[in-house]
Amino acid sequence: MELLIVGLGILVLLFLIMKVKLNTFVSLVIVSIVVAIGLGMPLTQIITTIENGIGGQLGHLALVFGFGAILGKLVADAGGAYRISTTLIRKFGRKKIQIAVLVASFIIGIALFFEVGLVLLIPIIFSIASELGISILYLGIPMAAALSVTHGFLPPHPAPTAISGIYDANIGMVLLYGFIIAVPTSIIAGPLYTKFAQKIVPDAFKRKGNIQALGEQKDFVLEETPSFGISTLTSLFPVILMAISTCYELLSGGKITEQSSLFDQSVAFIGTPGMAMLLSLLFAIYTMGIRRHQTMSQVMKSAEESIKQIAMMLLIIGGGGAFKQVLIDGGVGDYVANLFIHSNLSPLILGWLIAAVLRVCLGSATVAALTAAGLAAPLMAATGTNPALMVIATGSGSLIASHVNDAGFWMFKEYFNLSIKETFATWTVLESIISIVGLIGALALNLIV
Repeated sequence: MELLIVGLGILVLLFLIMKVKLNTFVSLVIVSIVVAIGLGMPLTQIITTIENGIGGQLGHLALVFGFGAILGKLVADAGGAYRISTTLIRKFGRKKIQIAVLVASFIIGIALFFEVGLVLLIPIIFSIASELGISILYLGIPMAAALSVTHGFLPPHPAPTAISGIYDANIGMVLLYGFIIAVPTSIIAGPLYTKFAQKIVPDAFKRKGNIQALGEQKDFVLEETPSFGISTLTSLFPVILMAISTCYELLSGGKITEQSSLFDQSVAFIGTPGMAMLLSLLFAIYTMGIRRHQTMSQVMKSAEESIKQIAMMLLIIGGGGAFKQVLIDGGVGDYVANLFIHSNLSPLILGWLIAAVLRVCLGSATVAALTAAGLAAPLMAATGTNPALMVIATGSGSLIASHVNDAGFWMFKEYFNLSIKETFATWTVLESIISIVGLIGALALNLIV
């Protein structure tokens, strides 16, 4: 009965978003109330549960997401992302141009959210492709693969950061396992898949692209941008801090607690996601702003613009948290856990499967991941599955089969001037490859760790 109510709730959510065209955040809150009533929750408790869900989700995420958005905007506005991509492309040369694009997109993808990275990198891709006389899609697929992998697997991106909190996973371990799985996944979905795509839809690789769809672009003079080293360091700084903290904790042989030494606690402190992002932002303000003789008001203008860009996404994530909390407080999570507790189905597969179904239905990878995590968390706890691998598996599921209800599908189609069929054969397939390879990677690591 509980699953039927949730299923009907998701159908209502689909109807409100796709047919009524109601805002996703408003739709999530409405469906959360409807599902809560259907589950028999006391009416006086429903709004409190929704508030707790939104507060708990954003309380965990707002620091990381907000600071991350500002950091990415500073790197982009200063020309740091432009410097990273152009330097790597020139260093690797024509023969290894796809690998250069993949590496550059991966580094930039860590610092910038998916849509921002796409808009920033596409003009560079177009320019390089024109200069070398090669297909823009030949470079576009590796770029999209790297950006999508970082978006789905690695903090401080919204979905992996949010579901790390739901699963109570160590962010550093999510990063470690995420990198191990992300590198081969990017190669398979990027350069390797490009060879097959060229045979499946050869006409797509003859397209000239639609640079006008990006709107007005900022032009950079390479010599006036920050150096490659400082741009890369700034982009990767939060990852470096969290990785140092995690490695230190692993080498010290145990979890750092209040009883640990002051030095141990200090290392753990700077590696917490919120603190790592704050220190990284302060570093970016200096390297991308003050060091380049910008006034603080100029730097803060970029910061304000970045927050405006993510405001609605924050609300949508909060709405996803509300729905997740209703599922938990309404007993759906425990019901699912009890349903599968004696089954041979791995929680990794269950988390991936639920996220995959929701992704196909809803379009939003973040909402799919949050809802799936709310359902799979009790089963994970009951079976003792590694929380960090649960994050990777659920994040992988949330990427599968992007189609017409996902903004990314239309962005890719418009920018590369593709037909619907060609977009399915390139973008949709590469997203599905990332999803499946990510799950396989999580299952393989689960046998080792």
